Amino acid sequence: MLDELFRGLFDTAIIQVIDPIDFLLCLGSALVLGILLAFAFAFKARFTKSFVMTLALLPAIVCVVIMMVNGNIGAGVAVAGAFSLVRFRSAPGTAREIAAIFLAMGTGLVCGMGYIAYAALFTVIMGVLFALYNVIDFGVSRRMSVHKSVRITIPEDLDYTTVFDDIFKEYTKACQLVKVKTTNMGSMFRLTYDLTLRDASKEKEFIDKLRERNGNLEIMVSREETQTGEL
Repeated sequence: MLDELFRGLFDTAIIQVIDPIDFLLCLGSALVLGILLAFAFAFKARFTKSFVMTLALLPAIVCVVIMMVNGNIGAGVAVAGAFSLVRFRSAPGTAREIAAIFLAMGTGLVCGMGYIAYAALFTVIMGVLFALYNVIDFGVSRRMSVHKSVRITIPEDLDYTTVFDDIFKEYTKACQLVKVKTTNMGSMFRLTYDLTLRDASKEKEFIDKLRERNGNLEIMVSREETQTGEL
């Protein structure tokens, strides 16, 4: 009676019906592994509640879909095509988040195929690596502090093309003017430079020299703007 309840309307004699106990076992395993992945992703790292919740539920969702199309090549191809259309539109995703999404989908796929032990082993290994890389800041450049983006405001009567050349030559290894913008009704220029300091400990001395040259107008120093962290 229980088997009849969970039999599909279009099932035939040659299609093997998934036992409800096996279904619950795979689904429960996927949920547990999803929670473990979410904890590993969030360990000592910045995260949003919605993304972590998605990461915890995604393996179970993929697991159910894979179980339902098991043995049907056409349906499997269709599902793969549907996954390729998934877009997370709430915010641009970083490479790290995209990797976590694929990791969760891979876990759900292995669970859906019935290889629960392999799914658990895969999750433990990748989860430990995720947490370890978060702890050691894997991939973060230790020289990031010397790469700066500098915004300097100067009066319109200064020739911005050469006014700071000697200062940049003394304190920087490389310097590039990337943006020029008029401000204050056109009476001032705001210059944006990407540069590499020769010595990070002389950053204040460098700023003081710039202040002397630009008449003590606004100067802002920040980490160099880059898109290398995004796909």
